[in-house]
Amino acid sequence: MDGGIPDSFEGRFESLALHMFLVLRRLRELPPPSDDLAQDLTDCCFDYLELGFRNGGVSDIAVPKRMKKIGQMFYGRLQAYGTAFSEADPAALEEALRRNAAPSADAALLADYLRTAQAQLAGYDLDLILEKVTLFPIFCGKEPPDEA
Repeated sequence: MDGGIPDSFEGRFESLALHMFLVLRRLRELPPPSDDLAQDLTDCCFDYLELGFRNGGVSDIAVPKRMKKIGQMFYGRLQAYGTAFSEADPAALEEALRRNAAPSADAALLADYLRTAQAQLAGYDLDLILEKVTLFPIFCGKEPPDEA
């Protein structure tokens, strides 16, 4: 995925948060044991982020501080995107994306991608989610050509 999200630690975090939001949102809609899977996925996500800090040379003393900050950012984004998806106004999601994920990105295209991905995930039950190799559509980052 690109969509104007920079290829940096911060950009990768934003992309991860967007996709985690979609999966966690869907898992919350499904019956048990989906809630356990959501927690396991979140735990793995944070283990991965911590490993990224350590592999990036962050000291053992600084890692907990960074993890606290990243946790606040992550849960703040989950809340912002959840609220934006609940709004009737499509601009709410675009604004949340512009504010959090990619200020320089085309927020409308990124919002369209997220809506498409959410609609796709809505058709998956837990078994299908666990079986799928690819859960998300491909993001091309540009508008489809006009049909002339």
